[in-house]
Amino acid sequence: MITALAGGVGAARFLAGLQQRVNPSEVTVVVNTADDETFLGLHVSPDIDSIIYTLAGASDIAQGWGLAGESYRTIEAAGRFGEPTWFRLGDLDIATHLYRTRRLHDGADLTTITAELAQAWGVTLNIVPMSNDAVRTIVTVDDSERRELKMQEWFVKERSQPPVHSVRFEGAAAAQPAPGVLASIDAATAVIICPSNPVISIGPILAVPSVREHLRARRETVTAVCPIIGGRPVKGPADRLMRPLGIEVSPVGIAQHYAEICGTLVLDTVDAKYAAAVEALGVRAVVTNTLMSDPGIAAELAEVVLATVPS
Repeated sequence: MITALAGGVGAARFLAGLQQRVNPSEVTVVVNTADDETFLGLHVSPDIDSIIYTLAGASDIAQGWGLAGESYRTIEAAGRFGEPTWFRLGDLDIATHLYRTRRLHDGADLTTITAELAQAWGVTLNIVPMSNDAVRTIVTVDDSERRELKMQEWFVKERSQPPVHSVRFEGAAAAQPAPGVLASIDAATAVIICPSNPVISIGPILAVPSVREHLRARRETVTAVCPIIGGRPVKGPADRLMRPLGIEVSPVGIAQHYAEICGTLVLDTVDAKYAAAVEALGVRAVVTNTLMSDPGIAAELAEVVLATVPS
């Protein structure tokens, strides 16, 4: 059994490669839900949806999020009534949010609904939210004044431009891990931290009570894929979050950040020079091609990650 912690485009691409190399039904993916937000009265779970769409082969590859062949007539029409349109919900994507919102209204929890959505898309990996409770990433920024923004406001509406002062996960301390999350970590032969933003994709998962402790107990079977290549993230604003929070934007910074819970870090060949420094932190370094420019490379990367697990 394999358990992966995931959020964002990099994780989705890695998981698409992983499902080519293992029995998908033996993989549990614990997904960040601190990015969830309500738009047009609909509950949107961006990371869950991106992962499901990518695994189903239905995502917009060029854009990196959403569904292929989308149109945006509904969100554009909503603007006529003064509704905010900065978060571009696609017409096809809205069907997912309508279903999720109705099921929540009916009393179903996010774990149940996520399983239903995955099944509807033909995804056989076990996709689970990190928690059924509401946890929200709040970014404190310092530009003309210090202010707090919800993650999607900072990332999408303000295009990750306001300088970051701090990040907190509202509701995390009172949240409970979703059913099966801790058991999947304990029972896994391999735990993989996907190449995701360490602050706003993996950070919220680790903030849910007991998750970090269970990972610490399995440290030697935990492998992380470094999301930083050549001094910057492949996609997304990880560097704009890491630097202000004192995390070096390099494999060394990632190794330091995960050292307590992670025994192995997989880093890209262009960063081979950092391998010795990573290992000096007590984290095994494995060097390979991590730039997933096509599905074949993602599958090869998954093979390398699985080979790092002690037999």
